[in-house]
Amino acid sequence: MSKVVLITGGSSGIGKSVGEFLQAKGFKVYGTSRNPKNYPDSKFPIVALDVTKPETISTCVNEVLTHESKIDVLLNNAGAGITGPIEEIPDVEIKRNFETNLFGPINVIKAVLPTMRQQNSGLIINVTSIAGYMGLPYRGVYSASKGALELITEAFRMELKGFNINMTNVAPGDFATNIAAGRYHAPVLEDSPYKATYGNTLSMMDEHVDSGSDPKQMADAIYKIIQTKNPKIHYKVGAFMQKFSIVLKRILPDAVYEKLLMNHYKL
Repeated sequence: MSKVVLITGGSSGIGKSVGEFLQAKGFKVYGTSRNPKNYPDSKFPIVALDVTKPETISTCVNEVLTHESKIDVLLNNAGAGITGPIEEIPDVEIKRNFETNLFGPINVIKAVLPTMRQQNSGLIINVTSIAGYMGLPYRGVYSASKGALELITEAFRMELKGFNINMTNVAPGDFATNIAAGRYHAPVLEDSPYKATYGNTLSMMDEHVDSGSDPKQMADAIYKIIQTKNPKIHYKVGAFMQKFSIVLKRILPDAVYEKLLMNHYKL
């Protein structure tokens, strides 16, 4: 029987690319969106889900199980970007970002675990970010939410070992998707002490996304992970220098690495 894959945030960007790739490989794919009716031409079924609303998570998982009776792979892909000086980002937006990038994925995991435990098999792949390995200026909240998901995965993996359920992280760099349009941007305020530096950094971040890698790289990486008997804890996918930045953080003195980041962002 074909493996059943549930992809949160499967209507566009990385999720859509992965879903189409896996379906072409013979998997039974279900994607999710807050508004499935907006995607009538999707090549695979789109189920209603808002990761910030637990009741929709249960409904979504039950709908997939009604059709397929199993879930072999969960790809926790739904996420949201956020930018701004931490001092100026409203608390409500910080909390909303953590609801989407951390608590939402945790609740989706909780919803599929009883079925995977009953199956005595399962794979959960959490899409994090290379930004989650370091505190980036004006992306601090995003870095923190994705970094937290990385650590949650490390702990979860050990707790699930006895049930033959694997969990792993995939940290993408910048990919050419519509994430920039969907992220929350704290406004560049005229009287802000961060006006010049934040404004310049914001422009740089958007350029990185626009010139980012093809999301098909992520699709290929996810496919290979699914085919791997014992997935690693962490995977990084993206441009060489973005992945190498993690290595540099590990080997360079903190102050030197901080200086490199500040020079990169012209701070």
